[in-house]
Amino acid sequence: MPLPAPPPAQQQGQRQRHPFLVRSIAGVLLALILITGLAVLIIWLSVQPRKLRYSIEEGSISGYNLTNDRLNSNFHFVLRAENPNKRISLYYDRIDVTVSYEDQKLSVNNVHPFYQRRRNITHLDLDLVAKDAVLYGAVARDLKMERGSGSVDLDVKIRAKIRLKVGVFKIHRKLKVECGPITVPFSPSKGFERVFCDADID
Repeated sequence: MPLPAPPPAQQQGQRQRHPFLVRSIAGVLLALILITGLAVLIIWLSVQPRKLRYSIEEGSISGYNLTNDRLNSNFHFVLRAENPNKRISLYYDRIDVTVSYEDQKLSVNNVHPFYQRRRNITHLDLDLVAKDAVLYGAVARDLKMERGSGSVDLDVKIRAKIRLKVGVFKIHRKLKVECGPITVPFSPSKGFERVFCDADID
């Protein structure tokens, strides 16, 4: 035998309790998000973050051969990465490096992930190989002319996915580093002049 339907007043009470429960849960979640965000902001301001600094310390070219507008060459750079912060360390999870000439990419490579401690300077070897890289337009002609002068102006761009570690918090960010123009001599006897890079974190 079917049970009798609850009185109208009881049905109305059940309907009223559900929206109240949903609003309560939403309010608690919103409060937790606000508290967490405020805590991260307070910690971030308290550590007084300083800008990361990068520069190219060395640069060299070997195995250079430009024939029929196709380039084969080995490029080697030493990147100086400085973290001047007292309370922030970094995880470099992915690092992509590009070397280009007159806005044309010559080679792309990546660097092994690494962890950088607070107040630390790390030197990274950037090795890139151009293999049968096709040069378009006037790029091949200009590169031949610069080769005759004994050096060439190149640009190095770095794109990295990093995590900033502040206390127990880890903040995901994207790093952009642009270095150039970098005057790289074809002969090591000419020496190399350090080039400072522009860095931005998104």
